[in-house]
Amino acid sequence: MLNRRHLRVKVLQSLYAYHQTGAGNLKQQEKNLLASIDEVYEMYIWMLSLISEVVGYAELDAIDRANKHLPTADDLNASQKILSNTFYKSLGDNKEFLVGLKKYKVEWNFEPELVKTLFTNLKSSPEYTEYITKTDDTIHSDKDIIKFIFKKIILKSSLADQVFEEKFIFWPVDKDVLQALIAKTFKNFAFEEPVKNKLAEVTGNWEEDKAFIIKLLDNAVRYDADYQQLIAAKTQNWEPERIAMMDTLLMKMAIAEFVNFNSIPVKVTINEYLEISKEFSTPKSNSFINGILDKILAELKAEKKINKVGRGLIE
Repeated sequence: MLNRRHLRVKVLQSLYAYHQTGAGNLKQQEKNLLASIDEVYEMYIWMLSLISEVVGYAELDAIDRANKHLPTADDLNASQKILSNTFYKSLGDNKEFLVGLKKYKVEWNFEPELVKTLFTNLKSSPEYTEYITKTDDTIHSDKDIIKFIFKKIILKSSLADQVFEEKFIFWPVDKDVLQALIAKTFKNFAFEEPVKNKLAEVTGNWEEDKAFIIKLLDNAVRYDADYQQLIAAKTQNWEPERIAMMDTLLMKMAIAEFVNFNSIPVKVTINEYLEISKEFSTPKSNSFINGILDKILAELKAEKKINKVGRGLIE
């Protein structure tokens, strides 16, 4: 699921788009931010659907093999055991999943070879052969073959990767989040009764997380000039064009947290943005951002603009 670091990245992406386009419409950018969170859930539904489609292809494969001009005995008796897989059946009965399929208009007709290719790879694997010959299946062994389909068949497929990257602009960034959501789903689907099995939630507490990202975006935009002035005062020896835009945005977000989020420790804020900079900015950004934020933090503390409250948060 999306943790606070992932959510900060989503705000960073929205801020970058805001400054690049010069749109000047904060409300629209807030909508875009929320839409980017919803897109993660959409990606999750599409992936669950693809898993289901790969399993379901066992029926078409059996029909195709039986209709060969000269079918072998194996062709005439192709296993369809996986169609009775408890995870697959429970997912197909899950109301949240069915609503998601309808909401996002999930259909795989636009890429007809993908499901066939994935099933062909599955069918030729030793893991699948072992699964269809087992006689002592449990809900755990049923989930194991679905996990194999997801991790070793779909995620290892260059075609599947290409399809998702073309459909979802932030696929390379959100791929790890997707894997966490799918892992949570495997954990949640622990009951024989489908009604008890729940899909993963996109965040731990959406109401709190939604308020967090909207407030963070709002403050980073609303006080952009003030934060820019703070940064400029500490980077006088640097030519403005030499400072990466991403570094500036990360520092502005950090300052917004210093001043406006009294329940987040400053050490947490600094560590989060340093980690994000490793992935989204230049190799030297980490030490540069750390040094500038330390100076800005000292100034804000001296001016008593840092007001952290709560046990363990007072600096």
